[in-house]
Amino acid sequence: MRPPRHITPAALLLPFALLLAGCGGSSRADGAGGGTGSGTDGKGSLTLNVGDQKGGSETLLRAAGELDDLPYKIKWSTFTSGPPLLEAVNAGAVDIGAVGNTPPVFAAAAKSKIKVIAGAHSRSDGEAILVKKDSPLKNPAQLKGKSIAVAQGSSANYQLVASLKKAGLTPKDVTLNYLQPADALAAFTRGKVDAWAVWDPYTSQALDQADARVLTTGQGLVNGLSFQVAAPAALDDKKKAAALKDYTARLRRAQNWVFKHPDAWAKAWAKETGLPQKVALDAVKRTRGTAVTVAVDKAAVASEQQIVDTFAKLKLIPRTFDFGEFVDPRFNGDLPPSGTAPRTYGKGH
Repeated sequence: MRPPRHITPAALLLPFALLLAGCGGSSRADGAGGGTGSGTDGKGSLTLNVGDQKGGSETLLRAAGELDDLPYKIKWSTFTSGPPLLEAVNAGAVDIGAVGNTPPVFAAAAKSKIKVIAGAHSRSDGEAILVKKDSPLKNPAQLKGKSIAVAQGSSANYQLVASLKKAGLTPKDVTLNYLQPADALAAFTRGKVDAWAVWDPYTSQALDQADARVLTTGQGLVNGLSFQVAAPAALDDKKKAAALKDYTARLRRAQNWVFKHPDAWAKAWAKETGLPQKVALDAVKRTRGTAVTVAVDKAAVASEQQIVDTFAKLKLIPRTFDFGEFVDPRFNGDLPPSGTAPRTYGKGH
């Protein structure tokens, strides 16, 4: 349902500000210290410090019942996005946290102390370039000379570059407006930009509330991967390493639960983030619920290397490097290959 015409773009900003996702978003954390604590779960003498985002791993694990029998403690710290979360991992303030496919590239380029230890493969329909419903633009090739809002260094940034390349264009053929989601929403709603490259749940919310339609998606163009990134010091600690293995197994079970219970997860996600429940369910069925936990294998490394090389060529990162040096595959175990097809809820999603 579209909002009444008298509602200003500012009225739509609150849920967006509450949910800056791991694949991009603000470079500032909620608290002055880089993350805000949101409580502790579990029992025992060992504490695992977990970096999270609003409506992220903590909400997921709690909804799935995976925090009910923790033999160790989890101390949660909440961040607005992947970059500051990985800064905390680098500083040793956080042992592990979930991010999208691009923040590890930027963190590794800055020589951060991080190790990618687990992955998930989702559909990429939520990685979209949006235009207004009444826009004359019908295909990506028509973006030439147009202005596009995108969060710099986000997964949407890479999806935009890939979409332009497929259409025979480069970033130099368009005007890029580097804006974080809340600012991009305002610019998009007011017609200050011709298009907006973004990810779910922003895609679902813009389609529902900002009079948007999809020009193109990242399906078939981007890798659809997200990662659990740990601190090397935590991996070197035998007790913490064992807890990390258990933690990633709980996340895998919780993700399986989400696919089977999309409505229950959407309700919990909406309550935590302030998203309308319809928007949350749309995002779950379009992308979030389709994730399959996968190994961080050679194919995943090669796919991430493409992002490294692309951003290095565009000078969005200061250097190129071997992404494999920032991967620890010890928890791959019996996980399926990274190219394993994501789940789907059927036609229309």
